[in-house]
Amino acid sequence: MMNKQLIECVPNISEGRDINKINEIANTVETVEGVKLLDIDPGNATNRTVITFVGEPQKVIDAAFLLIKKAAELIDMSKHTGEHPRFGATDVCPLVPIAGISLEETAKYAHKLGERVGNELGIPGYFYENAAKEDKRKNLASCRSGEYEGLKEKLVNPEWKPDFGPAEFNEKVARTGATAISSRDFLIAYNVNLNTTSTRRANAIAFDNREAGRIKREGNPSTGKKVLDKDGNPVRIPGKLKAVKGIGWYIEEYGIAQISYNLTNINITSMHKAFDETCKSAEERGLRVTGSELIGLIPLQAMLDAADYFLIKQERSLGISESEKIKITVKSLGLDDLKPFNPKEKIIEYLLEDKNTNKLIDLTVTGFAEETASESMAPGGGSISAYVGALGISLGTMVANLSAHKAGWDDRWKEFSDWAVKGQAYKNKLLFLVDEDTNSFNKIIEGFRMPKGTNEEKELRKKAIEDATKYATEIPFQVMQTAYDSMEVMEAMLKDGIQNSLSDAAVGVLCAKTAVTGAYFNVRINAKDIKDRVFADDMIAKAERIYQSANQKEKEVIALIDSKM
Repeated sequence: MMNKQLIECVPNISEGRDINKINEIANTVETVEGVKLLDIDPGNATNRTVITFVGEPQKVIDAAFLLIKKAAELIDMSKHTGEHPRFGATDVCPLVPIAGISLEETAKYAHKLGERVGNELGIPGYFYENAAKEDKRKNLASCRSGEYEGLKEKLVNPEWKPDFGPAEFNEKVARTGATAISSRDFLIAYNVNLNTTSTRRANAIAFDNREAGRIKREGNPSTGKKVLDKDGNPVRIPGKLKAVKGIGWYIEEYGIAQISYNLTNINITSMHKAFDETCKSAEERGLRVTGSELIGLIPLQAMLDAADYFLIKQERSLGISESEKIKITVKSLGLDDLKPFNPKEKIIEYLLEDKNTNKLIDLTVTGFAEETASESMAPGGGSISAYVGALGISLGTMVANLSAHKAGWDDRWKEFSDWAVKGQAYKNKLLFLVDEDTNSFNKIIEGFRMPKGTNEEKELRKKAIEDATKYATEIPFQVMQTAYDSMEVMEAMLKDGIQNSLSDAAVGVLCAKTAVTGAYFNVRINAKDIKDRVFADDMIAKAERIYQSANQKEKEVIALIDSKM
């Protein structure tokens, strides 16, 4: 899977009872192509609904803007009542980095969204948490103090001038209230299962681990007199884990006690760290962890990090497939202890996958061959070159994994694991290029199909064809570069890896060389149609250098193989 930037948006709107209004507001987000609505969670008593959606950053803030606009149209804050603190129709709108983007970058998108909400909708508001522009506004409770009823005075107070929107409680603001926008870390709701029905014992483990710990007492740690500091406040014994909230409870549905954690920053305390520390605390108290339960969704990287954590503990290679890593995480954490765990429904990136796309790499081996052999022009030599390269590096990666697990080589597992990780990265890039080569060819066809009735249309068509042809030359060049670079893995395995697999590494080299040669021919044939000859000649020259280097590398490797066989 190629990395792309993803953020989650979790707006809370001040309507939890009128399901028609709630759905009308929530459904606006999917009018933005590429944005996926994940969850709508209304609360009757709070008169508040939490909506969750995800996508690429710009698309998400476009969708958030539409949601805030629709909420402002349908919710009248002057008539709102509910148990939860609130001050606006869209009360809060946090943005959460999921993949390929930092918290700081996400904050910039929060600022863009706020400026647009203020300028175009006339809704005032504040930036909080990581988007805050001054320290006193970091805390949401401070920004929302006084709630809706206090806005009239707050908005005109120079100390609380809004970060965006009007600094007045006008007729429109009386309906919409204010909105707080932020960027914050991803929060995971995560429960750990115990082989007990005792809430008290579950709480004891929660207190061992949560950041707030437990209140210090004299004598009996449960019933003894509280120890107070000089100001009369209870002294606390901190828990082991930062950025973790936790409590024990009994779940009647399953007949067990659990520790319910909120992991408020998985960069500080990860799911697997919380699980392992809970296992240690449980064992010290004569209990056993039987598994765990993930509430809601999780980013892919958190699952992969957990797999790497357990693989390292086992001294096993990290250079295995993504699907195998997911299985290891599920089994290591016991995420299927209480009910089946379906990664396609729990991992955010998997939920976002377009199930309607017909990717070549999703075909069976037979299906791929038959599609190639059909009368359609794609997939062609470029895609086949990328696929042959993927097969080659897969062989090199296999040898690295076999070497990492060879009896007697236990002290070398990390050396071979590092090579296998490199191999997986090359393989994933080449698999992406299998489809991208066909996509680039299709862009040229689309260019030729553009209208050419007027001079303007002719110019647009000409530019589209030129740009597409350049791209269709760059993609096989990437295949060449990646396949050539991947030869380092096979070469290392031939020199230092398990010698029973010499022939496998050798076939890997030959596949990589075939990929380089095939992609080289594609660069040349596509470059000849490029009008920008400076660009074309530069591409051909770079391709020629890689081609010659690959030829030399193949000769060296074959000589090495011959010397060892």
